[in-house]
Formats: sequence, C-alpha cells, structure tokens
Amino acid sequence: MRKAAAPAILTLAVLAAPAVAAQEPAPLQPIACPDSVSAGTLCLSGQDENGAWYVIAMPANWNRRLVVHAHGGPRTGTPEAADPLEDLDRFAVMVRAGYAWIGSTYRRGGYGVRMAAEDTDNSRQVFWAQFGRPERTILHGQSWGGNVAAKAAELYALDIDGQRNYDGVLMTNGLLFGGTRAYGFRADLRAVYNFYCRNHPGPDETPYPVWQGLPLDSDLSRADLRRRVEACTGIDRPAARRTSEQASRLKDILAVTGVAEAQLVAHLSWATFLFQDLVQRRLGGRNPFDNSQTVYVGSSDDAALNAGVERFRADPQAVAQLAYDADLSGLIVLPTVTMHALYDPTVAFAAETAYARTVEQAGRGHLLVQVATDEADHSRLTDAGYITSLKALEAWIDTGVAPHPHVFQPACLALNPPAGQCRFVPVPSPVSPSGDPGPPG
Repeated sequence: MRKAAAPAILTLAVLAAPAVAAQEPAPLQPIACPDSVSAGTLCLSGQDENGAWYVIAMPANWNRRLVVHAHGGPRTGTPEAADPLEDLDRFAVMVRAGYAWIGSTYRRGGYGVRMAAEDTDNSRQVFWAQFGRPERTILHGQSWGGNVAAKAAELYALDIDGQRNYDGVLMTNGLLFGGTRAYGFRADLRAVYNFYCRNHPGPDETPYPVWQGLPLDSDLSRADLRRRVEACTGIDRPAARRTSEQASRLKDILAVTGVAEAQLVAHLSWATFLFQDLVQRRLGGRNPFDNSQTVYVGSSDDAALNAGVERFRADPQAVAQLAYDADLSGLIVLPTVTMHALYDPTVAFAAETAYARTVEQAGRGHLLVQVATDEADHSRLTDAGYITSLKALEAWIDTGVAPHPHVFQPACLALNPPAGQCRFVPVPSPVSPSGDPGPPG
C-alpha cells in the first residue's frame, strides 16, 4: 500500500480535553506486590492531586536507582488503583535487579500524550518527595508509552535551572512515529475492511464516516465487533471451515493493509474504540486522517477497491492539534536507548527509523542508540533484553561513551540468562526510506 504525503499543518491548538479538577490525593498505602518481584519488596499505592493512581515498588536491595515507567495503550477505561500492577509484573526484572519502580495510570483514560507525559513526570516528583532524590533516575516507556516517554524527555528532562530530572531514557517497542503518523494505517484498515465487509457500520445502522471510529452514543462492544469480523472473514474458525467468500475477503484485507491475521481484530478495535475517543472526545469531531490520494494495492482487484473504498480528507486543525499533542521534535538532551522487536505485530520496527530521522534532523543523533531483537512480540520482550539495555544505558551515563549496538548481544550473554533470552540482532537498513510508517509488524 502506498500512502500519500501527510497534509500540511496550518494551525496550532492544544489537544482538546475536559479539564480535570485537582483533588485531595489518596494517601500512600502498602499493597500486595506481584509474585514476580523479589522477596522483601515493598509495594505502595497512592493517587496524585490530578487523580492519577500510581504504584511504587521498593526492593529490599535498592541500588539507589529509580525507573519511572510510562505505560502503553492508550487505555480508554477509567483508571483503577491496581492498574499499574500489570506493568510492574511485566517489568519486574528491573525490581529484582535492585531498581525502584514507579508507574502511573495517568489521570484519565483515553488519548493525550502531553497529559500522560505530565502525569509520568508527576510520578517522579511523588517518588522524590517520599524517598528523596535517587542517585539516578531513568525514564522508561513501552509501546504508546514510548511516545509518552519521548514527549516527557522533551518537556521534563531538565528543570527550570537546567538541572537534570532524569539521567537517561529507555524506550521499548515504542510508538515513535509521532501522533500524526502513527494511526493512518488503521484508518486505512477501517476503509478497506468496510469495502469488503460492509458491516462496520452495518446496513441497518445510521451511516457514519469510518474515521470517526464510532458515534459517541454507540453501545457496540468489543465482543460485538469480533462477531462482525468473524461473520465477514471467518477469522475465528479454521481456514478449512471458512466459506470461499470469507477466505477471499480475508485474504484481500490482509494483503492490502499488511496486518497479520492474528492481529486483525485488535487493530480494528483500536481503529474503532480508540478512534472514537481520539476523534470525538479529543479533536472535537474533526478528522486527522487522510486517504484522499492513497492508492491501495495487493488485492484481487485493485481497480475496484480504489474506485469503491470510502475516501476522506484530513482537517488541518485536527492534524495540528494532534501534532502539538503527540508529534516529536527530536530535541533530546539525555542518553537515549531504544530496543524494538523486528517482528513486533503491533508497532512496526519502522517506528525506529522514523524516530532516528527525527532525532538526526534535530542534530541530536549522538544521543540515540537503537537496538533490535529477533522477537515477534509487542507487550513483553525477554527479561535479559530489558536488563541488558538498562545496563548499557547506565554504562553510557557513567562513561559518556555511547554503546555500539553490536555489543548488546555479547553483553546479554555475559549475564548468563536462561537459554533463548538473548535475542539481539543487527539493526536492519531503514525499513521505510520513503517516510511511510508502513504496515504493522
């Protein structure tokens, strides 16, 4: 699929969001830790003045280092106090290695990179106020949290006197395209899917443009959406049990969009429920997506597809608002390491190419080291990979010498992890030299 150039950004506005009133923060309370952290770890839960819940993990063997974690998503539900425990469990290897850890839910569900970046930095301040300033503070972002951490690194790396709030940044499987480039393939997916399936929206529903995600008053559930995809494509049954029509539709959808079969429902869910939040609640109903000039290729009949697919043109104000909130400048000031699975099915490795280009254009390429693994997962990579990357970042901070990507695999093996934990491979040539994010995975 070949994408048209992004529309010009003509105006600048803050991403719309309802104001969140300050509130009395919930007191810090001990809670049960996940079994995955080391014995003797103290876990605490609290809520900041903006309503964001956070969890702190303090290992008994604290090394005077702190990891401030930015979670992925965005999660569209109302934040709950226990939500950060899932992230703590996923990155418990850092706590077992002696690092203190804090993760925030953010003050509300839904899209908002600047909001999430502020709440992430607020969690750092909470920790410092409670335990004092550590010897070192590392900012970590995973998935969409990579976008959040990258934005936080641009906004909060230094205090007003130019002193460091953080010492380094680690991003893993980060969504580093920037907001205006990260979601176009899902808008394409909605358009292509409905060309073949005609059931999202269905013929018995009030029509709406697919870039809206869903009308605000829709009661469609994720289970309902899955049933629609199954009816059209047979996605939940063995290939031998699909009708010829279902098999043909599924083949064309996957071929044109580049989405993997196993990820089709997940990406459609994001293009439904996340788009509903992003467009309807944050952008005032304006459209940030554009396929007006896109030429879709790879189907059994490209001419019919391009003639009949729903077309839409981006609203410049929506693009400007989204860019202000979520695009990245590349103006980093701290040593930054990114680790990304080559076969990530959710965020394409091309995100790394995009981010490298952004940082280089800002003249900060010397502050960025990018490494790849040969994994095919998104939400969790190997524990040894995380620790190797974290230790490489720490050595960079200590010595002032950036690590070469080739040293990560031998450094990982030197940790003597279980077999198969060290998966570092050479970083490939730019995945998408045209600047197109490309299909996921």
